[in-house]
Amino acid sequence: MNVKVIATNLCSHRPNLEHELQDLGIDYELVIAEEHPEVIEKYGIRHSPNLVVDDEVVFRGQPSEHELREFFAGRQR
Repeated sequence: MNVKVIATNLCSHRPNLEHELQDLGIDYELVIAEEHPEVIEKYGIRHSPNLVVDDEVVFRGQPSEHELREFFAGRQR
């Protein structure tokens, strides 16, 4: 499973999302939108943060801890 957090440098929600992913034991890559404008276009990014799993945006904005647990439940890591 390929997981990416796409966020801006100043995104105030990013640290929380990263913390929740770490608590769930989910490995992820952090992609800073300002440093990768091609990613913004590819995924149609308009807000921050975004969670991309296996090349599909699964959350736009900050998901709740419950939403993350439910999404990743049963998925192979």
